[in-house]
Amino acid sequence: MANINQKIKKYISVKYNKQKLSIKLRFNREPQNVNLETRLAKTKQEIRAAQQLRFRVFYKELSANPSLLTRFTRRDRDTFDKICDHMLVIDHSNKKKGVLLIGKKRENVVGTYRLLPQRDAEINGGFYSQDEYNLAPLLEKHPNKKFLELGRSCVLKTYRKKSTIEFLWQGVWTYIEENNFDVMIGCASFQATDPKEIALPLSFLYHNSLAPDEWRVRANSSRFVNMNMINKDQIDSREALKKMPPLLKGYLRLGAYIGDGAVIDKQFGTIDVFVVMPRNKVEKRFVDKFTIK
Repeated sequence: MANINQKIKKYISVKYNKQKLSIKLRFNREPQNVNLETRLAKTKQEIRAAQQLRFRVFYKELSANPSLLTRFTRRDRDTFDKICDHMLVIDHSNKKKGVLLIGKKRENVVGTYRLLPQRDAEINGGFYSQDEYNLAPLLEKHPNKKFLELGRSCVLKTYRKKSTIEFLWQGVWTYIEENNFDVMIGCASFQATDPKEIALPLSFLYHNSLAPDEWRVRANSSRFVNMNMINKDQIDSREALKKMPPLLKGYLRLGAYIGDGAVIDKQFGTIDVFVVMPRNKVEKRFVDKFTIK
């Protein structure tokens, strides 16, 4: 009798676990046959949708620490949202994922990027990243260049695949070309708060991607974290790249440089590095790939 009971319990356990796994896979499976559009947000409601998506990704999925207001409104927002343009990826296929746009039946925001032109930044007190990095020397060295700050990039987890991210970048690259920006800047983040945990990728960036003097930016002294923690001859490049955030690897493939010094962002639970991408340094194959003809 005991053996029969054990077999029954084992059968129920296996069946239950398979069912649970099936449900999990169904919810996490990448959407198929989607109908995506990328464009700038046109209304306050669409900007709110981008903020809601950012809340889902940064605060619910990742390790950001929400304020009482952020937790109550369920939106990631700050004063920069009012002066930035917001690139959106919208799914028209009614997959009931993402953030549904108000008054629409089939338009869900599933990706976003925040764009801050230099002119708007200077009128309103500076770039977002100036809280972490000293940008003044860089801007002074290139008075005739037009800078664009990229930030708050996120894609809904179920859409976080190569095609969607490339689609988002097509929209950003079109914006860059239409407005004739010369240099893209911004921060890329590691999901960590202890630099020792990511000593390998930080050291790899320092030894292999540190910006030349012409393009170098240094972290503000009060927040500076030394990235040179491992000697170059002791670095396993393959392992270092494995530990690199996908967005940062994408920037490096485009031909980006990295600033001197990392910064710990306690609000978002991240360690940031500064990225500089002169447009004329971006490799031609990527320009051709992201240019919409």
